[in-house]
Order: sequence, then structure tokens, then C-alpha cells
Amino acid sequence: MTYYMFQASFTPDAWAKMVRQPQNREAAMRPTFEKLGGQLIGYWFAFGESDVVVIAQLPDSVSAAAAAVSAFSGGALKSIKTTVLMTAEESMEAMRKAGAGNYRAPG
Repeated sequence: MTYYMFQASFTPDAWAKMVRQPQNREAAMRPTFEKLGGQLIGYWFAFGESDVVVIAQLPDSVSAAAAAVSAFSGGALKSIKTTVLMTAEESMEAMRKAGAGNYRAPG
């Protein structure tokens, strides 16, 4: 399975609702990933451009897109960004394949 990082920001209305009634969004999101054949690895609130960062494992990009669309369709998010993550071993394999490609820079 592939790892994905989801970075999202809540709408002001969603923040207001969570301030009035705090809720564990990690617990709320976990079943979504499981129903898509994956698992939620971690869920963090963050300072900066994104309000939350989620790391999950999912079987494929279609499932990752479904998770993002599902979360966004609820109306509580103003943005969501999905990034495919590679393990160290996967990146080493990519470097080996790149070396075998014999690419030549212009010049």
C-alpha cells in the first residue's frame, strides 16, 4: 500500500463549531480510510498554511482521491492537498531506475 499525506484547512464555520463542541476528528476520519481499504496512520493539528496533516496508507490513487473528495464534500474544509509519499526503499529504487534511464541533459 502507498502512503499519502493530506493537508487540509477548515472553514471559519467549522472552527466555530469545533470551539463550541470540541470533537476528535481523528476518530471521525478513521472509518473513512478503513472503508476505502486503507488505514489512518496519524492525524495532527498544525500551525501554518494547513490546519491538519493526515498520514494514511491506501491501496491506490483512486482510493486516495476518494478519501480527499469524501472529506471535502462535507463542507467543513476550505482546502485539501494530497501528496504521495515514498518510503526510503522506494526512493532508492527510483534512483536506480533513473540511473538506468541514461538521461542526458541539454548542452
